[in-house]
Amino acid sequence: MFTGIVAAVGSIKSVTPLADGADAGVRLDIDAGGLPLADVALGDSIAINGACMTVVAKTEDAFAVDVSRESLNRTVGLDQPGEVNLEKALTLAERLGGHLVSGHVDGLGEVHSFEQVGESWKLVVDAPRDLGKYLAYKGSVVVNGVSLTVNSVEDLDGAGGPCCRFSINLIPHTIAVTTLKHLRAGAKVNLEIDLIARYVERMLSASNQPGT
Repeated sequence: MFTGIVAAVGSIKSVTPLADGADAGVRLDIDAGGLPLADVALGDSIAINGACMTVVAKTEDAFAVDVSRESLNRTVGLDQPGEVNLEKALTLAERLGGHLVSGHVDGLGEVHSFEQVGESWKLVVDAPRDLGKYLAYKGSVVVNGVSLTVNSVEDLDGAGGPCCRFSINLIPHTIAVTTLKHLRAGAKVNLEIDLIARYVERMLSASNQPGT
């Protein structure tokens, strides 16, 4: 489990195929940036741009993870060198500063617009329609590993197909300490919907089934 509070911005230094063929996964060698690794052991989990990955090798200031082809197909930002948001797994002794995050990417969104408004920034994202039922005004969503609050949400039927468009306000601190500053219109982002909303939807749908 994670909180969605990014602890450091690291960088993928190399991407190495684990085998031949189009279905092969890759090994990522990652510079941890300012993320302390002294308490990280092999087999521990670290969220990379919101995707939970297992540490398979480490040094004092870097670590490696193996990413399956399935994970590569369902995420963005894990297939090439570049900056990534990092967070170590939550312990029971830590503050829950964001919200409960599983590190399982539910789908990819597309940035509709990203512009400065006063001292802050407004991020508008188009999410797949099937994720829209989990998004609510003042609810939580994870974008590239960052826990954020939804400011508005609407369902749309556009030329590109049905989607759920939601907006987020980013304060200067969030811009400064995450990779979200690099987003542009058309960019893909990893999305994870609120864990509690997922279970509420399941309970409601199950209660409407015959015999329940």
